[in-house]
Amino acid sequence: MIAIIADDHPLFRVALSQACAAILGSDALLLQAQTMQQVWPLLRQHPDTHLIFLDLKMPGSEGFTGLTALRTEYPDVPVVMVSAEEDPVIIKQALTLGAGAYIPKSAPLDVLSEAINAVLNGDSWIPAELSDDVKNARPLIDNDFAQRLEQLTPQQFRVLKMIADGLLNKQIAYEMQVQETTIKQHVSAILRKLNVNNRTLAGILFDKLRLPEQG
Repeated sequence: MIAIIADDHPLFRVALSQACAAILGSDALLLQAQTMQQVWPLLRQHPDTHLIFLDLKMPGSEGFTGLTALRTEYPDVPVVMVSAEEDPVIIKQALTLGAGAYIPKSAPLDVLSEAINAVLNGDSWIPAELSDDVKNARPLIDNDFAQRLEQLTPQQFRVLKMIADGLLNKQIAYEMQVQETTIKQHVSAILRKLNVNNRTLAGILFDKLRLPEQG
């Protein structure tokens, strides 16, 4: 069993690692990352990772951008969102974008165990006391856009993020070390898959994934 714990708070990473060790057993390999940038090499080194615990907001992952990037590049690895935020709208959004579970940071060991077992069994999980509110919540991003995002390749998702950051095709090509014509092809595919007419609208849609004030 391999799990990655991605959170920028050292004490919480240690606490969650200890809890996971108690739940998953002493043979579990528990890897830690304090930024989203540290998650990618861990996944490349351990492509058979069983579970990722991802903080809602950490360096390199604004709001749901990290979750969406993970679901795009590693769709078979379940992602569990972990946050102090318990807003039903936020939880509903996490599930809409492909999170396997949403666990409050205040959850006790038995609740954490229940959530982990549910995800490993292929089920989704949210706190029982919030289930009605989450069910009735309206996500910030609808299912249609979430499904369109899933059609993007990992490279197209990277291009979309840089479009949202205001980079021009030439700048994106430099960042990705490819020809500008390649970026133009990616942009055309992105606009088609997202069903928008221009890159400005594509960037606006991507910005909906960002929740800069959430924790």
